[in-house]
Amino acid sequence: MPIFQDSNGIAVKFFIQKDLPTELQAELCETITALGGRVEAKVPRQGFVLIQPNTNEAERLKLCWDSSDRPDRHFVPYTYVEACKIAGMLLKQIFIENGEAIKFHIDSSIANINARAALSARVMHSGGDPSASAQTARVILADPNTEIFHHLVKSYQGVPGKYVESYLWVKKCVEKGAVVYTPLVYKNPGGRRPGEERTQFTEEDEEHLCNWIADKIPYKETGGRTGNRLYQQLCDMASDPEYAWVTRHTWQSWRERYKKNSQRLDTMIQVLVEQKKPTPGEKGQYGYVRKPEEKPRRNRKRKEDGTGAGPSNDDDFLQLAPPHPMAMTMHMAMPPQEGHPGIPFPPMSVEMCSQPHPLHALPPHLNHVQAPPGVPIDPCIPQNGAVVIRKSPAEEEMEEEAEWEVKVGSDPPPMWGKRKSSEDQGEPGKRPRIDEQQNGHPANGGMQPNGPPTLHVVDQSILDIAREFRFTVEEVQEYYDCCGAMDRTRARFKKMRDTLMALEDDTDQAA
Repeated sequence: MPIFQDSNGIAVKFFIQKDLPTELQAELCETITALGGRVEAKVPRQGFVLIQPNTNEAERLKLCWDSSDRPDRHFVPYTYVEACKIAGMLLKQIFIENGEAIKFHIDSSIANINARAALSARVMHSGGDPSASAQTARVILADPNTEIFHHLVKSYQGVPGKYVESYLWVKKCVEKGAVVYTPLVYKNPGGRRPGEERTQFTEEDEEHLCNWIADKIPYKETGGRTGNRLYQQLCDMASDPEYAWVTRHTWQSWRERYKKNSQRLDTMIQVLVEQKKPTPGEKGQYGYVRKPEEKPRRNRKRKEDGTGAGPSNDDDFLQLAPPHPMAMTMHMAMPPQEGHPGIPFPPMSVEMCSQPHPLHALPPHLNHVQAPPGVPIDPCIPQNGAVVIRKSPAEEEMEEEAEWEVKVGSDPPPMWGKRKSSEDQGEPGKRPRIDEQQNGHPANGGMQPNGPPTLHVVDQSILDIAREFRFTVEEVQEYYDCCGAMDRTRARFKKMRDTLMALEDDTDQAA
């Protein structure tokens, strides 16, 4: 059956806007006739008026012929014919409510311009008006995959007579042939519904609760009976068959039950504690955890302090003391023992006696060593029965400061910083300084060594050139360092002297 005929075989009537192009009108007439419809010369009482939206003629036709008395007269775009041909059916005017077109707003969240244009045409083909704003529109079409859509839903879901729908909603309504808005579903706001009974606490529930508290916190003075964690742990035991009763209430309900009836339940808990007699801190009680493992303490070696205190054991000190070149002088002649041949006392010279004794390195508690009877003693040590090995720490510190003095400001250098004259004189082959050669005495103020000074061949040649041509040694030395040839240096300074001698005197020129 042709799509432009009703169930009784009567053709659907069309009126075409007169100012449309002639070719377009001819094409529309041909298509309508082919699909079983009929084109009228006047606006029909029942049928479709094909217009071009947003034109003056279209607005005039609506103003003149659009009336609530003619609900079956519809104003649709001229593209409606092609849309029906593509859909294969006569598109119903479902977006009309109380004789007026439902106003739509196409939100900008639908970014594709072509999609927006196609959606607008589909709304107009079904009787809707897609040119309304978001405030005046009854239906707002948006992209459900954007945050804007959810924002619009939250903003208008409480506004009566206003709906936010997906862009796919138009297609679903056209296929169904009716407008079906997305239904609202009830979301439980929480709490107990009116008339619904809550699970009441029984005596058995209180007995279980008291047993739990008596096991975990047997003594109230330790605290924790009104905390959250105790009852959260109780509900965590729901997987244990012995604690299946826990699921009757939430952990908040168990806590509130004890909190509101603490005086009565504490008495029951105390009776259970007196029967079990638990020891505070037993395993399983609330608040007690395993003591962390102690780390082994390290035995640190005692460092020597500034007082000179050393190891308490004399043998340990002798074993740890560094070797000394005069350490053999510490050993005294000892008689041979079993497995030990004995150590003879080595002879000592007078020079060795003038040096500090090697036992200076001993600690204060060994400062006085008693010589054993019948044993030869070091000739450098007084024969009074006691050996004074070292001085007090204060005296040693003073000696050390004097030994390592430094030069301060313009003060003379310390004794250890002065060079001895014997060191300068006793080094054969040492090259003397040039200023010593010129002045005839050493630069350091010392005496001229015995015998003529020996100069290097190069230095002697430079000195001869300076004397011969009456130039300073520094000038000759500087030029020689640049060219590196002694003949060239001699010729240079000879030429310079000749040039100077050839110059006329200033007084002669004035005359």
